[in-house]
Amino acid sequence: MTTVLSTGIEVLDRELDGGLPQGSVLAFLASPVSQSELFLYEMAAIRPSVYLTTERTEADIIDGLERTGTPTDDISVHRISAEAPLEEATTAIETLPEAGTLIIDPIQLFEETEIDAYRTFLNELKTRTAETGSLTLLHCLEGRRVPDQRDRTEYLADIIFDLSTELRGGHLTNSLSIPKFRGGRALPESIELDLTSDVTVDVTRKIA
Repeated sequence: MTTVLSTGIEVLDRELDGGLPQGSVLAFLASPVSQSELFLYEMAAIRPSVYLTTERTEADIIDGLERTGTPTDDISVHRISAEAPLEEATTAIETLPEAGTLIIDPIQLFEETEIDAYRTFLNELKTRTAETGSLTLLHCLEGRRVPDQRDRTEYLADIIFDLSTELRGGHLTNSLSIPKFRGGRALPESIELDLTSDVTVDVTRKIA
């Protein structure tokens, strides 16, 4: 039986038969306006984590975690520079603990590197994630310009979470669908999330 790790979101874990399989790489697709970082904070809080930030500062990430009530003692935050992002990330990933969580937020900087180098990085990332029995979350922002290598990211990922955000009747709605799930089952329906100060799941679901 495959061992699963919690997402940190109770209702979502129930939908996923307990969580996500150990050793999985998750691509989390989301709009920049969705406050999707709250989902990342939930994932980081549930177990020892390595958090790689490519846009915000380390202080910004720690402040965001603390404002949502997330203890940061077991979260190691690293700022990845634009000069040598793959090399810096590879070094940081070596510190990933057993059954931990790795977060890359966002992944765009890596997707803009040389094709072969990025492919090699993703495969090494998958190997490290499997060796440690961890979960890796790649935060894939879907804004006005999507990086050329986004297809490669989605192809090599084991699981895809797709968070769609739209305005309905003056209310902002976030719907999570799971179209790809190696080692598990894709959900036939989307789940509505409330992203405010944390992540809650509405048990009233809509057909995706």
